[in-house]
Amino acid sequence: MRLYSERHGVRAPLKKTYSINKDMYSLLLECCKRYQKNLTHMFTLHCHHDFTDSDYVAFDEKGYTTRIKIRIPALFRDEYDRICAPTYDDEYDQYALLDLIEFFAQNIEDISERWNNERYRNYQTIDCLNTSDISKIFREEINEIFTESGLLYELTDEEIIERIVENSPLTTEIENNFAAVFEVGTRELLKDAVALYKTPSPAARQDSVEKIWDALERLKTYYKTLDKKHSSEKIVNDMASGNDNFADLFNDEFKALTNIGNKYRIRHHETDKIDITDVRYYDYLFNRCLSLIALAIQYLI
Repeated sequence: MRLYSERHGVRAPLKKTYSINKDMYSLLLECCKRYQKNLTHMFTLHCHHDFTDSDYVAFDEKGYTTRIKIRIPALFRDEYDRICAPTYDDEYDQYALLDLIEFFAQNIEDISERWNNERYRNYQTIDCLNTSDISKIFREEINEIFTESGLLYELTDEEIIERIVENSPLTTEIENNFAAVFEVGTRELLKDAVALYKTPSPAARQDSVEKIWDALERLKTYYKTLDKKHSSEKIVNDMASGNDNFADLFNDEFKALTNIGNKYRIRHHETDKIDITDVRYYDYLFNRCLSLIALAIQYLI
């Protein structure tokens, strides 16, 4: 439910961001910690209670922290090597935290905790149920924190975190059209480009642009019975539907994108290529190339 200031429009607009500050980090980490025991099927500690002479199962926190240290080495830890939230001037890797969230999303399972005896309650044992209904609840909690914090990320049903690009031309319909492209190589390049585009790390933006430019170049050779020049001409002519003005427009755009790919450090990395100096440019370049490809594939036969 929205709060008073939200309902009455007197709250300042929430600033959207990809940067996870210390408060956001703390909220997300605490959410993960609440589900630690749901990893008991992976980190099982077999215990014995001497007074009752009974065996029981607990969560192996030491085994968990050791595994996470190996699996996600960049995750922030304090001076005692404990997983915790950063404070003050601590430096931290926010993408390591996103790795941790994905680890939980992909591995937590349902459990049941019970006392050995409701009267004396000497110890609690954990039963692992081999079901994963809890994953949906965890995903909803994480996404609620993302939304309330203005973080442009989403934990998807596939249990991976994707960045949200507001007002992006990339739609579900376009992705479905990409998946239906007949030529395997083009289809795989487009799939990889989209996956990288959605990846939170800024380093993936460059890779996404490189992949979609590779897809553009491969698309030009879509018709294997024709050489590259005539294959490209067929694609453009089909897009233009016999209209010379639009044929010129699409030809110019294909040539412009080819020149950008050759001139800037996208597909080639020689020292004479122009570096892309602002990470935000990658989204522009990706979406410009995306728009032409998304239109072109609608005319492929």
